[in-house]
Amino acid sequence: MVAVAGLVVVGGAAVVACQPAGLSPATAAYTTDATATAELKRQHVDVSWLTCTGNYGGAAGRAPSASESTVVSVDCQGETKDGRKIRVTGKVTKAVDGACVRGHLTAEVGGRRVFRVDGLGDCGATHGPTYRPPTYRPGGGKPTVTVTVTRTLWCKGDPTCWPAEGK
Repeated sequence: MVAVAGLVVVGGAAVVACQPAGLSPATAAYTTDATATAELKRQHVDVSWLTCTGNYGGAAGRAPSASESTVVSVDCQGETKDGRKIRVTGKVTKAVDGACVRGHLTAEVGGRRVFRVDGLGDCGATHGPTYRPPTYRPGGGKPTVTVTVTRTLWCKGDPTCWPAEGK
């Protein structure tokens, strides 16, 4: 029994060790969208919308093995407020959730190249929590709790059985 448990722990560790280094197509697409939009706005492009998709750049779009470098191909489509087409494409090798991407990215607006970069954003940035718990304010009253109680009566086959008061 102990030997089986030991094999399960070793096997679990091996599976975790074989996972790619945390770069997923979703993270790369989300972060490219955020950082490319910010860079386009910084370069005075009036972005109306931008949407990015990502997929693994390896063979047949499969997830890379532990020995391979993780590369995500990104393709972003969008439009400026005056109707010009926006396209951002490239390969992402690192993404820090919403803060930065590293790789090779090119942006075109209305057929004109706006930027060609090896990275966008600040990979040293730290994000604060997105959820802030409520704070207690003295004299501001206490929170109230509402409780609803439901009582169900079963009257199988009795036509004179009526629900009890308060149901």
